[in-house]
Amino acid sequence: MKRITRFLGGLNNGLTRIYLLIAMVCVILIVVVIFKVCDGVKNTSLSIVTNEKIDCTPNIVDRMKAIGQWEFLAVSDEELIDTVRKGFFSDDELVRIYYGKLRLGIDLSTCSEDWIKQEDDTVFVTIPEIRLLDYNFIDEARTKSFFESGKWSNADRKAMYDRARDRMLRRCMSKENMKIARENACEQVQKMLAPIASPKVVKVR
Repeated sequence: MKRITRFLGGLNNGLTRIYLLIAMVCVILIVVVIFKVCDGVKNTSLSIVTNEKIDCTPNIVDRMKAIGQWEFLAVSDEELIDTVRKGFFSDDELVRIYYGKLRLGIDLSTCSEDWIKQEDDTVFVTIPEIRLLDYNFIDEARTKSFFESGKWSNADRKAMYDRARDRMLRRCMSKENMKIARENACEQVQKMLAPIASPKVVKVR
């Protein structure tokens, strides 16, 4: 009986050692897993990437082109045109005053496909040439005869209208006015695109 008791006691002690060994192995494994996880978290870094590319999507470009004509300089002018027709007894004379307003600007709908380009930290914008936006610039409602003698046909009046129009074009479409309109265009387009392109620099040419 004593032998059986000693045997059972030894068996219990052996099982206890086995359980302790298993428990220690489990603890070691848990520690190893925790160490691996912590090491992985330590080596992981959070990075924030800033996209500095100008956001000129096709939608934005199309909406800018939809602006169409953009006026940058308006020049008002008045011209006094006279014509004389020689007669046998007397001369006929017609003097008329014409008023006009010439609008200088660009038409964004005519921009090329690659009118906005990005090179490094700069955005280059190529705009169309300055042009006359409205060719019907003479206000015919304000046109009046300053002096008139004799009879004049519609063709005569049309010839005077054409002379007034040509004179206004030469006077108002001067190099100086074209330069002013061009400078205004570059400034306004740059101001419009700067918030979109920031922090990049916008240069209009």
